[in-house]
Amino acid sequence: MYLCIKSVNNMLSSKYKRKGLVGLFDKEDTSNKLSKLGNPLEKLHKVIDFEMFRLELELALLNHDKKSNAGCKPYDVVMMFKIILLKRFYNMSDEQAEYQINDRLSFKEFLGLSSGDRVPDARTIWLFQEKLIQNNLEEILFSQFRNHLNQLGLLVNEGKIADASFVETPRQRNTKEENAQIKSGSGSELWNAQPYKKRQKDIDARWTEKNGQKFYGYKDHAKIDSKSKLIDTYEVTSAEVHDSRALESLLREDDKGQELYADSAYIGDTIDTMLKDKEITPQIIERAFRNKPLTEEQKENNKSKSKIRCRVEHAFGFVSNSMGDFYIRSIGFLRAKGVIGLINLVYNMFRYEQIVRLNLLPVKR
Repeated sequence: MYLCIKSVNNMLSSKYKRKGLVGLFDKEDTSNKLSKLGNPLEKLHKVIDFEMFRLELELALLNHDKKSNAGCKPYDVVMMFKIILLKRFYNMSDEQAEYQINDRLSFKEFLGLSSGDRVPDARTIWLFQEKLIQNNLEEILFSQFRNHLNQLGLLVNEGKIADASFVETPRQRNTKEENAQIKSGSGSELWNAQPYKKRQKDIDARWTEKNGQKFYGYKDHAKIDSKSKLIDTYEVTSAEVHDSRALESLLREDDKGQELYADSAYIGDTIDTMLKDKEITPQIIERAFRNKPLTEEQKENNKSKSKIRCRVEHAFGFVSNSMGDFYIRSIGFLRAKGVIGLINLVYNMFRYEQIVRLNLLPVKR
């Protein structure tokens, strides 16, 4: 019987390609193959020096009051920050991040890890992101990278586009009475006798409806540069906040003298007055009203405005199609704001890599 099985195995091994061959250059060969297939992390690493973030990360996250070097040393903060970026790009949980880093060569190379290095566990990854968000570092690092892009001349400042996208979170199953109390602003008084349940309840997210479809969570309000499609500024609110209400907080002093493109959600005398006071020219898509259809001139103007305004959809489309969509698993406004800020930062990084690789805009060297 044994001889029969052995002869069959020998026949199969001669019929198909051989397996189980181990060579000295296996890792290098795999890396080269990944590179040829198009490794997005390798492309990102070629154009961004992540050391630019070290000072801010170390100042905010390291314990500077230690009296001795005793005890377990922390993981390198830049490497941990890159793990958080991996989480956001692939929309992974902490557990999945730990597993994938152990499993995938491309992740290890992006993080600078060798086969013998220890990989941070899910709890360590969660704690690092929690501390990063508690210190509002996502805002600081986003601004730092934005300034870097500006110094390279990539924020062209020849027009801006404003829009908002829903960011959904796990839907809550509350009673009508509980939802009414949450809407009234006293949701923090609920579930005090059930602390474990309370930790899983998001009293900051809100329901809203658009085009007959219901959404639950938050909104990412963004202003992008019309030439580079890079996110210039952003604001996070709960989902029921109207797009136009966050517009003023998106505007900066250097928007003066530019045109601002937006869809019809931003129509209104208050918006027009605010923009003109800031010396910004509104280019808002007009809409028809009952018994007041658009004129042919208005339709032509809308077509012209839409050619520029639609560029914001490219930014949101990248998040939806390449980053696992606008869906996050966090609970509470502070964490949602932090995660959404990191999503915007990751988008800007990959958009910058695309600009450099495809030579879409001149970059100052």
